[in-house]
Amino acid sequence: MSAVVEIRGLEKRFGGIVVADGIDLTLTAGRVLGLIGPNGAGKTSLFNLISGVVRPDAGSVRLDGRPLDGMKMHQRARLGLSRTWQNLRLFPSLSVLDNLMVAPRRYAGESLLRLAFFPGVVRQAEAESRRKALQILERTGLADVANKPAGGLTFGQQKLVGVARALMNDARCLLLDEPMAGVEGQAYQTIQNVVRDLAASGVAVCVVEHNVAFIRDLCDEGVFMFAGRVLARGAVADLIADPRLTELYFGT
Repeated sequence: MSAVVEIRGLEKRFGGIVVADGIDLTLTAGRVLGLIGPNGAGKTSLFNLISGVVRPDAGSVRLDGRPLDGMKMHQRARLGLSRTWQNLRLFPSLSVLDNLMVAPRRYAGESLLRLAFFPGVVRQAEAESRRKALQILERTGLADVANKPAGGLTFGQQKLVGVARALMNDARCLLLDEPMAGVEGQAYQTIQNVVRDLAASGVAVCVVEHNVAFIRDLCDEGVFMFAGRVLARGAVADLIADPRLTELYFGT
């Protein structure tokens, strides 16, 4: 399988706090990589560096061999890098469907010139986005709430909306930041199935999650992070069975 995201020598400090300390990592097409480690290990900070939320002090990130240095978050998203958020970042007053409709790589209605001079093109693009969004909502079990305000859904359903919205980007790489926090029942299984299907289609997936059982059952491989460093990489079952890593994760 080919490398989709290549991270080399990534470093970031906030004052005296080191969140990335020379990280080297590769995310591969068709595989699910799980990031585990205690709070403060640098997992979400790594996602922020990859997706362009913050800039590194040193090192590089490449997507399909293309350097992302200096690119903003929306520019990286347009190249095929998508992510979810711990705090959801939905538009609560918009319908579930509309939350997905604004998420394609290039939103047809964002150009005033296109709206003014090519309204037919905009209408056609929006119709295609609507069809795609409805297919994704069906796939994620959200079709019945498509027209309900996102803010009125259960927390588990809102998590699913976040995942569904990320799928609108046709991403080459998907970063999932704690997708299972507060999720149980059918939503839990749905997210697991969706991630498996994405990987099977050739997407590189990276998951930050404290639900160790979810990581163990889903991921092809795991990475243990601590204090901004990658301490170990291998089968998730082996990582969580390592007494040294378990002590770092859960304490004595």
